[in-house]
Amino acid sequence: MITEMTPKADIGVVGLGVMGSNLVLNMDDHGYVVAVWNRTASTVDDFLGGPARDTAVIGTHSLEELVASLAKPRRILLMVKSGSPVEDLIGRLQPMLDEGDIIIDGGNSLYTDTIDRARRLEAAGLAFIGAGISGGEAGARTGPSIMPAGTASAWPSVRPIFQDIAADVDGTPCCEWIGSDGAGHFVKTVHNGIEYGDMQVLAEAYDVMHRGLGLNHDDMSAVFARWNDGPLDSYLVEITAAIMKRLDTDGTPLLEKILDRAGQKGTGKWAVKSSMDLGEPTTIAAAAVYARIVSSLLEQRRVASSRFSAPAVRIPDPADAVIRDLHDAVYASKIVAYAQGFMILSGAAAAHGWDLDFASIASMWRGGCIIRSRFLGELMDVFAADGDLGNILVSDYFAAAIDEAQPGWRRTVNRAVAAGIAVPAYSAALAFFDGYRSVRVPANLIQAQRDFFGAHTYERVDGPPGELFHTDWD
Repeated sequence: MITEMTPKADIGVVGLGVMGSNLVLNMDDHGYVVAVWNRTASTVDDFLGGPARDTAVIGTHSLEELVASLAKPRRILLMVKSGSPVEDLIGRLQPMLDEGDIIIDGGNSLYTDTIDRARRLEAAGLAFIGAGISGGEAGARTGPSIMPAGTASAWPSVRPIFQDIAADVDGTPCCEWIGSDGAGHFVKTVHNGIEYGDMQVLAEAYDVMHRGLGLNHDDMSAVFARWNDGPLDSYLVEITAAIMKRLDTDGTPLLEKILDRAGQKGTGKWAVKSSMDLGEPTTIAAAAVYARIVSSLLEQRRVASSRFSAPAVRIPDPADAVIRDLHDAVYASKIVAYAQGFMILSGAAAAHGWDLDFASIASMWRGGCIIRSRFLGELMDVFAADGDLGNILVSDYFAAAIDEAQPGWRRTVNRAVAAGIAVPAYSAALAFFDGYRSVRVPANLIQAQRDFFGAHTYERVDGPPGELFHTDWD
């Protein structure tokens, strides 16, 4: 029961799932008094009697009690599922709050919903922040990457808490103000689209090494560990090396006991859909999303595997040569994935009037989040040197890296195709790159076809830009 004598909390957190509860403990570690509420009251009691025992965390059993426990301006962080749960809580909280109070959505919400909520709550005198938070369970507990945007006037009230609990790289917190309304949640969506691509390119490397070369799990772990000492140094490569070495209770590799059917929560699809709306390519994220969808067709795949003939899976080339080329395919595909991610961010900034600082975004992703890597330091430096860079692919650093990786990248795709091993991410990355670097592509035929059957018109190479022509093809 909250009384007049109860110390006021610095922030309230709604939702004590894995992310919410760990963020609360993280805030408590940094000296902030946190009030918590969960829809299931017993969850609050279990939290206070368990992980939050002997902390300054204040448990509440109603939203009214939560609001009453907070110092003004009230700061309330929602850590619940996106969609209707967020909307319901905002509707319940709004009548209890005063002008200047701040609602923060820390979940993975669709950025267009965040735009609408920010405008609606700002019109009512409240502040709204959509904060993308990455890092999973461990990151939430010890230091995530936080990407906040929304009501700018609310940032000074939230900044100390968020920057204190965020990961830190070279003395810089992995949290900075992104911009207005839905920019933070959009940046998190793009982060997750890149994450999908990163995971897929590593899965394809595993497939080539395991099925194509017949390497055992200790050998594959050693390859990933070696890669983690070079330009591919990253959290995902690090954990992949560890996964390869983990044994099941019978002493065999645990990885081979895991059903090959990948799940997804929707942010990868959001990234792909948004890229289509913005007219920006995100072919690697799309390939990764569709690869997960194909993996879910388990029964159909089992039937198809017995129905069709296929080439011999084993790759005949020397393993050392294949692995060197595979490294280059992973690295080049990763560069393309990030290039596409920042192309989407650029398109969204133009469409929504966001002033995005790409160097700052790359800096925020260097620690705490799932895609943290050495690569992001190089990316940050490239953007810091030229904030108006149209595409990282044409920067001196990454253009040289792509040129060096091209031969091995192409050989890897050729080997995989010859062996019947699907490499959708490497193939999509290479197809995008070859299209992007080509001064002429076959879209002229597509325009002729469109004009033939639908009189959609076309431009001419010998005519002024924007002037349209039509041919009576019959």
